[in-house]
Amino acid sequence: MSQTYQPKKRKRGRSHGFLKRVSTAGGRKTLQRRRRKGRARLSA
Repeated sequence: MSQTYQPKKRKRGRSHGFLKRVSTAGGRKTLQRRRRKGRARLSA
C-alpha cells in the first residue's frame, strides 16, 4: 500500500491559498465565513 498524500507546498498554495480564494466569488465567501468565525489562519 502506497502513501496517497504527497505534500507539495507550491501546489497546496496554488489550489488553496489566499490569492486563489480571493479570485473567486465562492472563495471570498469562504474567507468571509472564516473571518466571522474568528479563524487565526484564513487559508493555507
